[in-house]
Amino acid sequence: MRTQITAVATQGRYGSSDWLTAYLLMFSDTGHNWRQHRQEDSLGAFPGNSNADTVVQYKLEQPVIARFLRLIPLDWNPTGRIGLRLETYGCRYTSDVANFDGNSSLVYRWSVRPSWTAMEVVSLKFKTLKNSGTLLHAEGQRDHSLTLVLEKGRLSTSGGQLLVSVGSLLDDQHWHHVKLESLSTHLNLTVDKNTHQGVMVTYVCCFLVQLSLGAVQGHGLQKPILSNKNFHGCLENLLYNDLNLIHLAKEKNHQVSVVGNVTFSCAEQVSVAVTFTDSMSFLRLPGLTSWSSGIVSVALQFRTWNKAGLLLTFDLPQEEGSVWLYLSEARLRLQITKAGSGLNDGQWHSVELTSRKQHINKYTAVGQSLIEHHVFSSSGCHVQESRQECRNPFKVFQGCMRLLTLDGQTVDLIKVQQRLLGNYSHLQIDMCGIIDRCSPSHCKHGGRCTQSWSTFHCNCSNSGYRGATCHSSRYEQSCEAYKHKGNTSGHYHIDVDGSGPIKPQLIYCNMTEDMSWMVIQHNNTELTGVHSFPERNQHLTHFDYASDEEQLASIISQSEHCEQELSYHCRKSQGTPFSWWVGGLGPGQVQTYWGGALPGSRQCACGLQDNCLDSNHYCNCDADHDQWYCTFNMVLCLLTHKETLPVRSLVLGDIQRPGSEAAYRVGPLRCHGDKNFWNAAFFDKETSYLHFPTFHGELNADISFLFKTTSSSGVFLENLGIKDFIRIELTASEVVFSFDVGNGQLEVRVETNIPLNDNRWHSVRAERNVKEASLHVDEFPSATQEAPADGHIHLQLNSQLFIGGTASRQKGFLGCIRSLQLNGVTLDLEERAKITPGVRPGCPGHCSSYGSLCQNQGRCVERDNGFSCKCDQSAYTGAFCHKEVSANFKSSTSVAYNLKEPYELSRNSSALPSSIYSDVTLKGENISLSFRTSQCPALLLYINSFYREYLALLINNHGEGTDIFCLFVFRHQVSALLPKYLIKSLREVSFGCTT
Repeated sequence: MRTQITAVATQGRYGSSDWLTAYLLMFSDTGHNWRQHRQEDSLGAFPGNSNADTVVQYKLEQPVIARFLRLIPLDWNPTGRIGLRLETYGCRYTSDVANFDGNSSLVYRWSVRPSWTAMEVVSLKFKTLKNSGTLLHAEGQRDHSLTLVLEKGRLSTSGGQLLVSVGSLLDDQHWHHVKLESLSTHLNLTVDKNTHQGVMVTYVCCFLVQLSLGAVQGHGLQKPILSNKNFHGCLENLLYNDLNLIHLAKEKNHQVSVVGNVTFSCAEQVSVAVTFTDSMSFLRLPGLTSWSSGIVSVALQFRTWNKAGLLLTFDLPQEEGSVWLYLSEARLRLQITKAGSGLNDGQWHSVELTSRKQHINKYTAVGQSLIEHHVFSSSGCHVQESRQECRNPFKVFQGCMRLLTLDGQTVDLIKVQQRLLGNYSHLQIDMCGIIDRCSPSHCKHGGRCTQSWSTFHCNCSNSGYRGATCHSSRYEQSCEAYKHKGNTSGHYHIDVDGSGPIKPQLIYCNMTEDMSWMVIQHNNTELTGVHSFPERNQHLTHFDYASDEEQLASIISQSEHCEQELSYHCRKSQGTPFSWWVGGLGPGQVQTYWGGALPGSRQCACGLQDNCLDSNHYCNCDADHDQWYCTFNMVLCLLTHKETLPVRSLVLGDIQRPGSEAAYRVGPLRCHGDKNFWNAAFFDKETSYLHFPTFHGELNADISFLFKTTSSSGVFLENLGIKDFIRIELTASEVVFSFDVGNGQLEVRVETNIPLNDNRWHSVRAERNVKEASLHVDEFPSATQEAPADGHIHLQLNSQLFIGGTASRQKGFLGCIRSLQLNGVTLDLEERAKITPGVRPGCPGHCSSYGSLCQNQGRCVERDNGFSCKCDQSAYTGAFCHKEVSANFKSSTSVAYNLKEPYELSRNSSALPSSIYSDVTLKGENISLSFRTSQCPALLLYINSFYREYLALLINNHGEGTDIFCLFVFRHQVSALLPKYLIKSLREVSFGCTT
């Protein structure tokens, strides 16, 4: 009778010093093929007793269904012996089971369509020794289908294409729970506790016509379509919604057809496996008398994750040599002969070896490295062997073996276990203890997981992430962050949420003296003309951005300011209410305002400023004049309300009349400022701190921040659990990252060769995952500590997160903490500091850390959020005064620039006349320059426009001083402005000439 076991309790032997302190639990349905029960953190050992009388109960996180339970003592009271009283808790388990022999199936055909439900659910349990086979195949109307198939021990669904693939090593002859859920075209596949999601091309379940179990069965066929893909094993409690399909088959329901030999009890195949767990594992067996004929035959099956390892060896004394059967680079090799490849995939592989020699060997062995005349052996050395010959030239084998035969006779491994046959050490007999450490994968962000017997490795190539689990981003989160590392304008990968789920993106960063602009392009940023179309009255255009939706949302949210140019030019084409645009995140919303106005106002900038060409309208285009106009002053054509950005689409109306024309330009989205990068708090008391909700970083935790202080010690952050904790602190000239996940306290330290209390900004990045913990401080060499093998892996915290101090109010931090991020999420220190005594929002004084970035006599200027380089005392410009922009002129030299039209029209649109600009009245143009000269009079600047307009900037003597003349001709009318600036040595002139 199978029992659902929910808990076990142990107690020592009554009135004695005999009790267990640690043990393993094994479960089985047959008394063979045992399966070790593991806790959530993959720990196999259970804590036992501390005395003989106290009862220690352990509740299983997931109930186990089994007929047999085995307890294996690991450790006991050192002053006593093994002693045990055991009790199990649970209840009787009943189920409906069907057994398929590889040539059978059950077919359900519905004469009446099942009642419709919003979500369709199929659940079942299965067990098998075969690594491939079809569990179920669903067919709907119009040839729509969905198949659940086991392939190489991994379960997947397909409907013409692979949808979802989950699980691993499912051919272990143990029960596995499967749940298939579909809602519309969305599909969830859960195997045991691991869930993956997929999207179906067509919706099958609600139009289900036929369901086949154990094979892909076609309509009206008595034989399966793909007989080599039939399932060989047992299915249990198969439910379609609330319908028990196996129970219907047992009751011989008319909707069920049985194909082949289907029985309703699970035929258990007995397969005794042996597990080689470490370098000391070996198995030695005696040879057979039948080998006197000179023919030796050995066969076995094995599975492993390791690329190398010795399977077996025996000597050929008459040949003065040995036979070695081993794995190397995942290939099977015999001496110099090789066969097969990719044998470290965790699947079962069969090997058969036959030797036709005159000499017989006395022993065979599997998995030990002992070399001895007349002996088969393989991976570790026998405890009695200490001779020089006890060497293995190959790596030891770690994995499972089964079906070991000598001359066609199966080796009884149970007798080996009972010490009635051969000899062994460090083996797990009657079980295969292989674990797939890549299912589910701990590799994040698309990192590729590979494994060996004892560990796994994440390949982070081309993922944009780094670390043992590909958790931490390689890139900065904004152009602002790149600028403060000394980078100039260019394309950079931006990861807006750090270690979060949003992928990095390539973005152009325009680093100016004051700003760091992120520029996000779309598919059409050129001026595009629209001519009249009598057959239609609207022109619609969409804009596709280079960044994904999540990337756009994060950029806009974390930026201090965003803007986007939207220029609309018209001729006999009214704007409001015939034209509008759609903007905002997601699908966006219809917007009826234009640059310079407020959302929802249905106006342009000229309407708000009351200076439109026609005072009866709120936009220039609404006047419907037969000449080119702009809806607004071109200086004010920027949309700056973040909630309405980016521009998604544009609709231009009133273009069907003869002579109607329009043109538009939607520029790239431009954002500057990083609210996360400059979010800071100043702690001025050791007893002050900020508190936040509990940090949840159970399997992966990365923490990064910047700090500056004049104090030599203090706690940056701390979060406690019942036993677990995490802490980062400053002690003298080192930063210490310490934590405990149940394996004891682990510390990672980075010691610097300079003091860190120099009131300059220093960066800290700490990461803890299931493989290791690492700590980075500035550019100093990082420190790493590996996690214990097969230890606890979940960090379980339950208190508040303390920043700048601890719950005990001791060892508080004095100074500034900035840009604190936990798993890619920035904590808003400034908002919390506004309501916390002893903590102030913000932290000035950035030039002490970043002033060295200003080059060529550029001056560092403090700003609330960052700094800028002032280049007015040098002949350089740029974000760091690094671009030389000066030239030395002689009296006979000059430089001329030939400029194009202000905008080039799109190639896919008709050309517009130059009058699109000649008819538009500009409100102003700005020019700035710096100069140094001893010549007077002199011509500094001369401009000739496309529309017969001229401007000249001159120096001339006037009385006792020297004047600067701004002389320009506007359509053949001459005027002059004479601002009188006295020149001494170096002057900067910045002015606007207005009409």
